[in-house]
Amino acid sequence: MIEVPGQAIDYGVAALRHARSMDDTVVFAGNGGSASTASHFAADLAKNTTHPVQGRFRTVCLSDNIALFSAWSNDEGYENGFLEGVKTHLRPIDVFVAISGSGNSENILRAARFARDIGCTVIGLTGFDGGKLLSIASINLTVPAATIEEAEDGHLILNHAFCTAIRHLDQAGVPA
Repeated sequence: MIEVPGQAIDYGVAALRHARSMDDTVVFAGNGGSASTASHFAADLAKNTTHPVQGRFRTVCLSDNIALFSAWSNDEGYENGFLEGVKTHLRPIDVFVAISGSGNSENILRAARFARDIGCTVIGLTGFDGGKLLSIASINLTVPAATIEEAEDGHLILNHAFCTAIRHLDQAGVPA
């Protein structure tokens, strides 16, 4: 079982629904298992929350384009791989979902700082104690885990909780 403050989930759901209502983009990034979760979350949000009135989410997962990520990482340093991606895809009105089990992955931190600095809402999914991402993200969802596997499992549960909540709010006719 994961313990994440319900208020943080509510804020995250509200931020995502607002982004969709404004036709803003939700950009995701993560490394390793978190890359898989970022991809899964982007797909679920785009596919499983489609609504005839509320519309569709615009999602981009930076972890999905390994050719571009590895090119930026090779030329600008691994710590800047996602930073260059967010420079391409994010606008100040968008949402950046940063997923890091430790909350200390430098390439995620640099991308999150850039997103925050241009005015994006930054949603951080972390594990353990939240790491450095806690001080950058505007909405923090930290899974207090003993292992990285528990943190990653918690992040996948949060993905499904977000999408389910959005779908239920849409079906109930609750405006964004």
